[in-house]
Amino acid sequence: QVQLVESGGGSVQAGGSLRLSCAASGYTTTTSSYTMGWFRQAPGKEREAVAAIDSYGSITYAESVKGRFTVSKDNAKNTLYLQMNSLRPEDTAMYYCAAGRYIATMLEDIEYSYWGQGTQVTVSS
Repeated sequence: QVQLVESGGGSVQAGGSLRLSCAASGYTTTTSSYTMGWFRQAPGKEREAVAAIDSYGSITYAESVKGRFTVSKDNAKNTLYLQMNSLRPEDTAMYYCAAGRYIATMLEDIEYSYWGQGTQVTVSS
């Protein structure tokens, strides 16, 4: 069983930055063996993909965050990160970390088996 715990959320003004972290436990090589993803959900909206990185280090981003967000991982720490720059009010959402194996489409949330509880990001204009 994999457990995921997000941290690093908060409130910032538009144009600011935040760095989210997702600590994995329960399986010592989660970040090196699983595809890891970041998803977000704003009130009244469906959950949407943000970014994902597979076990080989291949990365994909949603169009809405390309050039602003950077996903990375530290396998030694079993931790996933999301560096968010040039934040916009529309980035306001609960951000979730997810992990899964044998994922065909990295930005498809239904393919992920394990989810964290989320961390809130609020961007004010």
